[in-house]
Amino acid sequence: MIIKGKVLQYGDNVDTDVIIPARYLTTTDPLELAKHCMEDLDPDFQKKLNNHSVIVAGKNFGCGSSREHAPLAIKGSGIKAVIASSFARIFYRNAINIGLPILELEKANERFHSGDEIEVDLQRGIITNLSQDKIYQTNPFPQFIQEIIDHGGLMNLVKERITS
Repeated sequence: MIIKGKVLQYGDNVDTDVIIPARYLTTTDPLELAKHCMEDLDPDFQKKLNNHSVIVAGKNFGCGSSREHAPLAIKGSGIKAVIASSFARIFYRNAINIGLPILELEKANERFHSGDEIEVDLQRGIITNLSQDKIYQTNPFPQFIQEIIDHGGLMNLVKERITS
């Protein structure tokens, strides 16, 4: 799977409470959550989505609570992938469970800038910054995780296997 898009850049320690503020946790509908994604951190997030589809961040992205609302809000917003220097472990697993591709790349925040056009080859783990003409190698997902992402999440994969 190849993902192309423009970068929205954020810093270190973006926690789940700024990804989706607690006051909106009365729903698990991704489209409803998406309306409020990042609003406390970046009030213009919704406006920027028209041209941007990949989040790049620093260390410890998704720290905080263990709820799945945060990756659901991001995916519901139309973000195609998140690239960060590191992820909070529970956020990482929740993102995989819902089929949101997330990639760890050392010094991600130093390698990309908001507005950069990038291409991500998930199967090969190659991230190309088309704006800067630079290529970065990260660890590709193991086959079983790639299969979860390809199916749009763990539950979709399980449903398919049960009905097959």
